[in-house]
Amino acid sequence: MTDDRPRRGRYALRLRPRPVPWERQPPTWRQARPGIVADALKRAQARPGGNWYVLAAGRDIRPGRPFGRTVAGVEVVAWRGADGRLRTGPGACPHLGAPLKDSPVRRGTLICRWHGLALDGSGFAGWEPFPAYEDGVLVWVRLDRAGGETPLERPVVPARPHPAGAVDAVYTGVGRCEPEDVVANRLDPWHGAWLHPYSFVDLTVMQTPATPAGEGTADGDGFTVEVSFKVAGRATVPVRAVFTAPGPRTVVMRIVEGEGQGSVVETHATPLGPDAAGRPRTAVIEAVVAASDRPGFAVARAAAPVLRPLIRAAAGRLWRDDLAYAERRWALRSTGAFPG
Repeated sequence: MTDDRPRRGRYALRLRPRPVPWERQPPTWRQARPGIVADALKRAQARPGGNWYVLAAGRDIRPGRPFGRTVAGVEVVAWRGADGRLRTGPGACPHLGAPLKDSPVRRGTLICRWHGLALDGSGFAGWEPFPAYEDGVLVWVRLDRAGGETPLERPVVPARPHPAGAVDAVYTGVGRCEPEDVVANRLDPWHGAWLHPYSFVDLTVMQTPATPAGEGTADGDGFTVEVSFKVAGRATVPVRAVFTAPGPRTVVMRIVEGEGQGSVVETHATPLGPDAAGRPRTAVIEAVVAASDRPGFAVARAAAPVLRPLIRAAAGRLWRDDLAYAERRWALRSTGAFPG
């Protein structure tokens, strides 16, 4: 028996001998059984999140200016103190409710532009900071009232390549859906080559949580996939990857064999709040952390500022389709018409 699993060779790229037209690729609908996705989603939702939500990319919170976002219906403001450390708290001024996200930061102190009330990140006049955590790529905020769970001291951060040897980029998009619709999308790997033919080909789901755990499945509750990333023309990069859900709002794709082994794509679904029509809004905050031990990868690390916009653009193209999937799923669920 031959082993056709993707192996890293001398060259990262491979040429596909015979490109298969989109409509002639093997259908996956029989394998993509709704019950498998639904069960995986339930297990993800049952895992502790500790009331932690991804707020933004660490790079989005810059010295000298505040960052504001509504998370789970709660206004949050974040900024950096004079020491560069993260500060977070309610986004409304405790005096008369001014939006603190529009206020200036002077020497690490947030100063309300309505009447000059100054906040250094410690509690003041009914304004209490929120617990926050910066993991080197993303910023998390803990909202105990919104989450309603038993609080965890720190968020559940997936294992990643060491930052010194990696390139990371973070994409953020917003859809009219709930976090579970985003998570369900990521726990359906069968749609990859059908919905994203510009990025993926030759996709086969080798292992699901409904079958015994296979090699490369970290915890026995992952989806193992063999897929080739399209580069240009017939050039592809074949890999084996595992999708797992370590928390209720997080799905991680990790490359376990092939080029970029150890690299991860973390998809975090952060509930925002309803839109003007009362529909839920969810932010997809996706971190790509890529690594390689090839000597040439040092060039990629040096070019990271140039590569990050390209990585975000590629993620944005994928999420244009995937958010439509998630929004459609929510629309059907909200009317009781969802077939799953």
